Amino acid sequence: MSMIGAVIVPHPPLIIPEIGCGQERGIQQSIDAYRTAVNLVAAWKPEVLILASPHTIMYADYFHISPGSRANGDMSAFRAPQVHLEVKYDEALRTEIIHRAEAKGIEAGTLGEKDASLDHGAFIPLWFLRQAGLDCPIIRMGLSGFSPLEHYRLGQCIAEAVDALGKRAVFIASGDLSHKLKDDGPYGFAAEGPQFDKMVTAIMSGGDFLDLLSIDLALCDSAAECGLRAFQMMAGALDGLAVEPRLLSYEGPFGVGYAVASFTVSGKDETRCYAQQYERVERERLALRKAAEDPWVRLARLSLETYIRSGKQLRDLPDGLPCELTGKVAGVFVSLHLHGQLRGCIGTISPLTASVAEEIVRNAVSAGTDDPRFSPISLAELELLEYKVDVLGAAEPVSSPGELDAKRYGVIVTCGRRRGLLLPDLEGVDTVEEQIAIACRKAGIAAHESYTLERFEVVRHV
Repeated sequence: MSMIGAVIVPHPPLIIPEIGCGQERGIQQSIDAYRTAVNLVAAWKPEVLILASPHTIMYADYFHISPGSRANGDMSAFRAPQVHLEVKYDEALRTEIIHRAEAKGIEAGTLGEKDASLDHGAFIPLWFLRQAGLDCPIIRMGLSGFSPLEHYRLGQCIAEAVDALGKRAVFIASGDLSHKLKDDGPYGFAAEGPQFDKMVTAIMSGGDFLDLLSIDLALCDSAAECGLRAFQMMAGALDGLAVEPRLLSYEGPFGVGYAVASFTVSGKDETRCYAQQYERVERERLALRKAAEDPWVRLARLSLETYIRSGKQLRDLPDGLPCELTGKVAGVFVSLHLHGQLRGCIGTISPLTASVAEEIVRNAVSAGTDDPRFSPISLAELELLEYKVDVLGAAEPVSSPGELDAKRYGVIVTCGRRRGLLLPDLEGVDTVEEQIAIACRKAGIAAHESYTLERFEVVRHV
């Protein structure tokens, strides 16, 4: 058995005395638990540490693994340059991890490094581990914009690589919890903050990693969490293993949630293969959702699936469509989501076809193949997609942002020939100011430029 355990730890810079200058005493519970965790890791006598940090290089469509043979870091960014570390990378294990990820179609490697120095998400756990007397080679992993399942699968690749090389390994998942626990915290308060922290600490205490994969991503965004994807990767590294979970501490006195947890491997347990369980649950959920789709969404799905499978546009509309689809014209946006994340969105402000139905047929294909932010939808992804169809009402001019409502109205900003649109009631867009700013960015309208505002309502079909 090569994966011998894992720990979850936070990374507040002030936890280091040279930075905290006494403020660290406000999280003494976390400090004590941290020391318990790193002493446990040292007692396991690992030959290598795999460390996932949310603050090293991160790409939307690539897992970055730090290259080279060594790395240095210090706390200069936090006015403590005298606190410094040097680490050695396990080059053979890194190569094996990349090889196994590539074999499974996971985009991971050492390309694109912009800063070789240790980020604070890696530095702080390593600083505590050095205090515990542990100095062994490491692998430093970045997170990505990929789905929770993809992070779990990379964790599985890590465990397979460790097994192949016969190394005793420990996974260090560095991550804070919500940053929205208090009004005077760094990001203010949101009710989702404490809710997220309660859910995640319960998972740490009980060890049910399936729940780590199933947490609602909208909740995560609203909570402004930091470490979930590192925890999901850790869960993958412990796939099929029996663990003894211990939540060592949790506190959030500064408005950010800090949790410390340990997971001691005690043997094998085939009931803890959560990737397969998650996929089964997702298939069942998607089947129920698909069965409940209305004619608007079913038409969008039919259009995109026809195009991806045949390479041809849907020519004939299905029989029995409601007259609201065939007898009216309107602008339409079609949005695609995969594993809870946006996978494509294209629409028209004003109608370009003879009916709402034809607008849906046209824009569904465009959302799946022409959104410049994403690669075209693949055949394998079709059955996993979730669709939203927004039918736009007529736009009306407004004289000020006070006439807008981010939940009720979409917004159109216009400056000359440049126009930007943002739909209403979008996840993570809670204020009119955010709504206007995003619409301006989409249109390429700078902050100093003047623009006009319009608002519109939508009928959303899911």
